[in-house]
Amino acid sequence: MASSELLQEICLNGQVPRHVAIIMDGNGRWAKQRGLPRAAGHKRGMAAVRESVKGALDAGIEILTLFAFSTENWQRPRSEVLALMGLLRLYVSKETQKLREQGCEVHVLGDLDALDASTKKSVEFIISETAGGVDLRLNLMISYSGREEILAACRQMIARAASGDLLPEEFNEALFEAALFTAGLPDPDLLIRTSDEFRLSNFMLWQVAYTELHVTSVLWPDFSREDLFRAVLDYQERDRRFGRVTVG
Repeated sequence: MASSELLQEICLNGQVPRHVAIIMDGNGRWAKQRGLPRAAGHKRGMAAVRESVKGALDAGIEILTLFAFSTENWQRPRSEVLALMGLLRLYVSKETQKLREQGCEVHVLGDLDALDASTKKSVEFIISETAGGVDLRLNLMISYSGREEILAACRQMIARAASGDLLPEEFNEALFEAALFTAGLPDPDLLIRTSDEFRLSNFMLWQVAYTELHVTSVLWPDFSREDLFRAVLDYQERDRRFGRVTVG
């Protein structure tokens, strides 16, 4: 089915997920299948990011969160890590103007202190240049760990309690969520994982408690806006009860 037909069906079905998150997986396998270096798969994945942003804008999704680089990825061969950082800088140089024109506001979430000076400068550039975009909030999760995010929030709560700024009985979900990277954002309605892998890989462990999951066999470099639309259509067929029982 063509993308225009899929989009029309989405519009007819009604409610679109407000926040969509994607675990972008399969770059290495895509490259291996073609006898190419892993870096070639990562580079081709930039086109899939572009497709996903365009699809999110077309479908009326408000927030798109992409898991671009985990803290565990720092353990990969140095050559691959350097290639990934180089691709991030390339993405910033090639896409910033287009993202600004599309009305995207980019946020980069994670342990950014781990980035080298050149990459951190690129991150700061894309954030500042797209500030104020109102059509789509694009979160790039870089040097990110769901467990470390939770631990960091706990440390913040403990420090506040130790200083007398927070009583233990005042500690609640709202305060905890305000200490996360995603403070102020709604939890993802839909989480997409590519390459047919059925695991969360330490991604947004707190935020996806009631998120609908969609797994596709498509490898990330081949992911298109049509694949995004199919995931949204799948979401629209779900009955989201959040642990409650529908009566009647």
